[in-house]
Amino acid sequence: MSEFDAASDAVQAALDAGARYADARVMHRRYESMSARNGDIEELTQDESIGLGVRALVGSSWGFHAVPDLSDAREAGRRAAATAAASARVPGPSVDLVPVEAAVASWASGCEVDPLGVPLSDKGDLLVRATETMRAHGADLAEGLYQIWDTAKWFVSSEGHRIDQRIRECGGGISATSIGDGETQRRSYPSYRGQYGTTGWELVTSLDLAAHAARIAEESRELLTAPECPAGETDLILGGEQLALQIHESVGHAIELDRILGWEAAFAGTSWLDLAQLGALRYGSELMNITIDPTIPGALGSFGFDDEGSPAVKRDAVRTGRWVGVLAGRDSAAVAGLGYGGSVRADGWARLPMVRMTNVGLEPGPHTLDEIIDATDDGVLMDINRSWSIDDKRLNFQFGCEVGWEVKKGRRGRMLRNPTYTGIGPVFWRSMDMLSSEIVPWGTPNCGKGQPGQVGHTGHPAAPARFRNVRVGVRA
Repeated sequence: MSEFDAASDAVQAALDAGARYADARVMHRRYESMSARNGDIEELTQDESIGLGVRALVGSSWGFHAVPDLSDAREAGRRAAATAAASARVPGPSVDLVPVEAAVASWASGCEVDPLGVPLSDKGDLLVRATETMRAHGADLAEGLYQIWDTAKWFVSSEGHRIDQRIRECGGGISATSIGDGETQRRSYPSYRGQYGTTGWELVTSLDLAAHAARIAEESRELLTAPECPAGETDLILGGEQLALQIHESVGHAIELDRILGWEAAFAGTSWLDLAQLGALRYGSELMNITIDPTIPGALGSFGFDDEGSPAVKRDAVRTGRWVGVLAGRDSAAVAGLGYGGSVRADGWARLPMVRMTNVGLEPGPHTLDEIIDATDDGVLMDINRSWSIDDKRLNFQFGCEVGWEVKKGRRGRMLRNPTYTGIGPVFWRSMDMLSSEIVPWGTPNCGKGQPGQVGHTGHPAAPARFRNVRVGVRA
C-alpha cells in the first residue's frame, strides 16, 4: 500500500464513520545525532519511524488516532471519528475551518549535501578535532554535537488535498567549559545549542567549528576572572543569537493564537495579548518589524505546506511596532474571525498538529553592529544565551548570557561575566532604537509545547540591536 493510499483510506473511513471533515498524514522520519566530549565520541544515535495519524471533525469536536502500521489506516480513521463523536456529546461552540484551496503538490527543501550520506567517520572526526582543540586551549570540558532529521510527509484531506514533502534539517555546535575556584564559565559557538537549518550538511561545513574552538576555550577561561556585570540601568546591546531567543520567548510564543484564546497553557502558560487590540497595540518601536515567514530558504522553520495543507505564506506579525498578526490554525483563526491559518505542525505521526512557530523574526534595520557600538556612550554588550525565565503570560522576563563586554564612549572594553538583563516585553521592545542589518536566521531545534509534549523546529531571523535604559546585572 502506498503512503497516499493509506492516508486516503484513513480519511474515507473517518467520513464513512460520520466525520464532516478529516485529514491524514503519513510521516517517515530518520534521525541521527552524534556527540563528542574531550576528544572522544560520546554517543551516536540513529533511529527511524513511520506511521499514520488521522484527524476527524464531528460536530464541535476533534478526534485523533495514530497507528504505526499503514495497513491499519481504515481502523485509524474509524477510531478518530469515534473519539470525535464521543467528545461531541458534550455540547461546545461550533468548530469551523477558514477556507484554503485544496492543493495537489510536491515540495522539497534545498539540500546540496545529503547529511545522512556524509560518512560517519568524517562527521566524527569533525567533532573530535574541535573538542581536542578546545581541551588544548584550556577548556576543562569540551563538547560537540550535530543532529540530522530527514522527514518525508504525505498529506490527504477530505477537501481534496494531496501533498507530499521532503524536509531535511541539520546543524551542530561546540561548547567549552572552564572550572575555577567556586566559578564555572561556558562559551559556545555559534549558539548555546548550535545552529540549525532546513538544509544539507553544507550548513555544518559553513560553521567551521574547529576554527572557532581555540577562541571559545580561551574566552571560557578568561571569564573565570573577568569582573562581574555591574547592576543598574544602562543601554543594552544584544547580539543576534540572544535576540533570536528574546524573539522566541517574548514574541513568538505570545502571538500563538491558541495561547491567546486560552486553548493552550502548557510550557509557560498563555499570552498577555488581547485579540481586541490586534491592529492597534503598540508592541515595540518603529524599528520593530517582525514577520511570520516559512518561505525563507534554509531557515529551520521553513516548509512548503503546514500539517493542515495550508501553503507557506509570509505574513506580518508586527509592522513598525504595531501588532498586526498571529500564528494560527484553520480552526483557531475561524474562532478569532481571521482569514488565515498556515502555522500548524506536529513533531511526528503520532502527535496531534498544533499551532507552532515557523520563522518568526526581525526584518533588517538600518545600522551595523559597529555603528551601534560607536553610538553608545555607556552600555553593555551581551551575547549567547545562558539562562532564561519568563512568566506564564509571556510578559515579564529575565535572561542571562554567557558573556558581556563593557561599552564606553563608543568602544568595546573589558569582558564581563555572568551578565543578565530583565524587562517587560512591550516596554523592552519599545526601547529598541538601533537595529543592525546583519540578519541571521537562527534555528531553534528544541521548542517545547503541548501535553503530551512536542518538540518543534523554529527559525528566528535576528541581528544585533540596542535597547535603552534596561535593567542589567540582576542576581536571581
